[in-house]
Amino acid sequence: MRRGGGSRAWAGASGAALVAVLLTGSAVAGCGATDSGHTRGDPAAGNGPGDGHGSAPSPRVTSDVDLCTKIVGHWSREVLDGRGYGDYQSMGLSGGQYEILREVVDTARAAKRQGAAATGRLIDRQAREGCLAWYRGGGPGEGPWR
Repeated sequence: MRRGGGSRAWAGASGAALVAVLLTGSAVAGCGATDSGHTRGDPAAGNGPGDGHGSAPSPRVTSDVDLCTKIVGHWSREVLDGRGYGDYQSMGLSGGQYEILREVVDTARAAKRQGAAATGRLIDRQAREGCLAWYRGGGPGEGPWR
């Protein structure tokens, strides 16, 4: 009697099942991939936008400025509260965003020392202004960033 014969039989059966699942999944995933007109809707056929057929609205895209403002604001609060860690890359920031963060944190620290209660709003405003100025200058891959 050989050892391991049962496990090989099980592995062969489970391997075949796995192949079948993968093939079925790829066939299902391919459904609708061709341009049949059903994915976008055809107003001439009565299945355009707004009639319950056709495609759903596109997801909202976050602008570069909004994304910059959000991440700089988040990390500015973390650094101000002593919870920031690592360098700018570990925070997911670019070099330009990190420069904005440093300015925002410096301003917020000064305001906090003076007893300002609304440092959160100050951080949001400063981050937004810094990000707007940064992207107005072209941002990465554009203008002076080339």
